[in-house]
Amino acid sequence: MSDDHSARLELPYLAAGQMQKHVTLNEALTRLDALVQTAVVSRSVAAQPASPADGTLWILPDGASGADWVGRPAGALMRAEGGGWSEVSTADGLTALVEDAGELVVRHAGAWVPLGARLGVAQNLDRLGVGTTADAGNPFSARLNVALWTALEAGSGGTGDLRLAFNKETPGDVLSLLFQSGWGGRAELGLIGDDDLKLKVSSDGSQWTEAFAVDRTTGRATFALGAGRRSVSVFTADGAYTPPTWARSIEAVAVGGGGGGGAGDFGASGARFGGGGGGSGGASRTEWPVEALTTSLTVAIGAGGVGGAAGSGATGGDSSVLLDDVALLTARGGVGGLAGAVGGGGGSGGGGVPPSNGGGASSVVADAAPGRTLDRPDGPGGGGAGGGLDGADVERAGGNGGDGGALAVSAAGGTGGSGGAGSPGAPAPLPSLHWAGGGGGGGGGMAS
Repeated sequence: MSDDHSARLELPYLAAGQMQKHVTLNEALTRLDALVQTAVVSRSVAAQPASPADGTLWILPDGASGADWVGRPAGALMRAEGGGWSEVSTADGLTALVEDAGELVVRHAGAWVPLGARLGVAQNLDRLGVGTTADAGNPFSARLNVALWTALEAGSGGTGDLRLAFNKETPGDVLSLLFQSGWGGRAELGLIGDDDLKLKVSSDGSQWTEAFAVDRTTGRATFALGAGRRSVSVFTADGAYTPPTWARSIEAVAVGGGGGGGAGDFGASGARFGGGGGGSGGASRTEWPVEALTTSLTVAIGAGGVGGAAGSGATGGDSSVLLDDVALLTARGGVGGLAGAVGGGGGSGGGGVPPSNGGGASSVVADAAPGRTLDRPDGPGGGGAGGGLDGADVERAGGNGGDGGALAVSAAGGTGGSGGAGSPGAPAPLPSLHWAGGGGGGGGGMAS
């Protein structure tokens, strides 16, 4: 202990019998004026001020300049008084308000550091605002652009884990994360009124719709308005298909080309049959996981079989979906109808499981038979047969085309002709929902 100064703040003592005691007392008061409720103008200004107010304090940064500041160490506490400057000795623990920065710094290990870096523990705070003012309704408030939470590593004494725990008092209370836009609620995730996990969304912050819920006892997720996304691509010509990035599986349906109708019989008067109706193309369906499809798919569309000019109709082309020239799915074309010269039998349906709808057969004693519809109720309709002529050259009407998708989204078959051509079948009315079209109607018998 010094006999001249106090041990910590270095305040000068008055000596017994000292002359001019006021000088020593004033020196002590001057030091106290600097060290009690310390407030400095700045700790970033490097140029010595020309006319500072008496009693103002400054903390020197690196590279300070000026007659009285130059050469002094960074962190020195300088006091202006009577046109001169004096350096005030500081001890660890001194706290100072830096007025131009609005921060508190504390002297530690011979340097000035932010007070927050030395707090260590702050318990039982009523409010905390980061970049904003906390209030009674929001005792913790933060106004910032980026926030980071990171686990304390095992090497620093932690476990390497990071878990945020939230708790509510009773099942009927709310424990949630509320996401807002323009201070209006748009989504809420959490335990909202019970203990099942829920996600709700809103367009205006007042009307809310539940998106999904997860039962806490079974783990089963339910979607009140459904889930998933679906798009339909319909190919009527050869092409390539690339699954969208969001897809997880692909459902493919291939339909083969329909068989052509057979030619009607001709020649001298007598029992002459019309041509048989062509069979509808076969249909095949399957599903693939997208991750198994390494490249785009190639889609090949089978053309319809050509109608017979003087004989049976041609078989329709196969439709296929290929991956790198390997057929993943194939639908066989429908078989052409037989020529009238061999009895006008209808063509069988194209290959598939089950087989597709066959074409109708011709007749000389009644109207020709319609194309088949219910052999495969979800498939395309078969073609109607051409009308025949009996021995007296009585003209029989052609058969109607079979309806496609009779038990799904029905597409009407064409009408059989009477003394002329039949009409084509209707295309699928809603191809994005079902793919089957109606069969064409057969032409009516003509004596000329």
